[in-house]
Amino acid sequence: MNKDFTKVVNDNKELVIKTLQELLQIRSVLDEATATKDIPFGKGINDALNYMMNLASKDGFKTIRDGGYAGEVSYGNGEEVVGILCHLDVVPEGKNWTYPPYEARIVDNKIYARGSTDDKGPTIAAYYALKFIKDANIKLKKQIKIIFGTDEETGWRGIHHYLTKHPMPSIGFAPDCSFPLVYGEKGRMAIDVSIDNANKCALSTDAVISIHGGERYNVVIDEATALARIDKTKEFSKYLEENNLTGDVVVEGDYYKYFIKGVAAHAMEPEKGINAGTHMCNFFKDYSQNPLIHYIAKYHHLDYYLKNMKQDYTDYEMGPLTCNIGIIDITKDAQRVCLDIRYPERFNQPVFEENYQKLMKKLGLKVTNMTNKNPHYVSPQDELVQKLYEAYVKHTGDTVNKPFTVGGGTYASILNKAVAYGMGFPGEEELAHQRDEFLNIDSLIKGILIYIDAIIALGEIDA
Repeated sequence: MNKDFTKVVNDNKELVIKTLQELLQIRSVLDEATATKDIPFGKGINDALNYMMNLASKDGFKTIRDGGYAGEVSYGNGEEVVGILCHLDVVPEGKNWTYPPYEARIVDNKIYARGSTDDKGPTIAAYYALKFIKDANIKLKKQIKIIFGTDEETGWRGIHHYLTKHPMPSIGFAPDCSFPLVYGEKGRMAIDVSIDNANKCALSTDAVISIHGGERYNVVIDEATALARIDKTKEFSKYLEENNLTGDVVVEGDYYKYFIKGVAAHAMEPEKGINAGTHMCNFFKDYSQNPLIHYIAKYHHLDYYLKNMKQDYTDYEMGPLTCNIGIIDITKDAQRVCLDIRYPERFNQPVFEENYQKLMKKLGLKVTNMTNKNPHYVSPQDELVQKLYEAYVKHTGDTVNKPFTVGGGTYASILNKAVAYGMGFPGEEELAHQRDEFLNIDSLIKGILIYIDAIIALGEIDA
């Protein structure tokens, strides 16, 4: 197949951009307040799913809808299926955006919006790649299915529900990371920690009444507040200055409210952010008896690799284990501190779990929740990896950057043989889960061309 799609893609550039803007303008954040049996993740996510399914129907695709959980768009009639796994939900937008996070404003050839890179921009690129193949009436040996997930950022409930009713594709990719491609993903543990009952009674008179920060396990806490009985304004100002932080103290009745501004980042690279929550705990450790505050300050403040816990580990292929404190919600009546741990394939997770439980017991804390998702790995010599890499090289000329592994988790790990494939290009700024997230329009167009060749290659090869 030698058809050159460059003209087709460029001729439809404005249509692609308009479609992406309309999708980005839907605030598809998990919303329990508007969730029902029919729309399990809330109105915004359901609106995004409706948008894509209506678009696909209008464009002449075969579609299947799994209620409010997922959607499927397919082309071809082959017995074997190639899956392209996307997601329509986004993390909360946070604050202090230069441009409104759901306006999808174009500035300097960049579309600014939450979800522009994670994962609506890549989703639209994959969608139009398949549309242009369909419109060209190119026959493939295999059936191509784009599957729209709805709960990727919080629990993967949508895609798992879909797979209980529909067969798993044999091969595929998730356009939800970076080029050239990702052949390995770290395992992920989510851990909730609280205070055991024996230690709760002492908190009623503690100097620190509460500390709050964060909304998601997989995002570095960018803002944290604390309510205290004591005035430590001078000490707090000194702490902020010494640590190059922004913050404030205000009087609220008989109490003092402390505020720290940090920097958000994805949990797979927590060292790239500034965790306002651990900073707050580190400051108050000298004024509080709360064991959770002391635990965070001692074992997690400025330690993204569990070195202070002596649980650090680095793999020659996947790199180091990382740990993010994503949620801190501490009061005298309820406590919840949430960890997001990304670990390499060869890390002994069962032994870590045992050791961690012992440490919590020793500190007067308890694990209230612990979940685990194993690492995902496809050999870099596999035909799937080689075909996708060839499509990338064809349109970029880049042979310096090679397939790699990451700490993030994508839908690729659901399939037996799948990889994360784009759409961030080498050298581009990584802004997923951060303020002022944007997608370069030139990258969007190039991504479509890469995906066209990739889909054709996978549609023609045997699994």
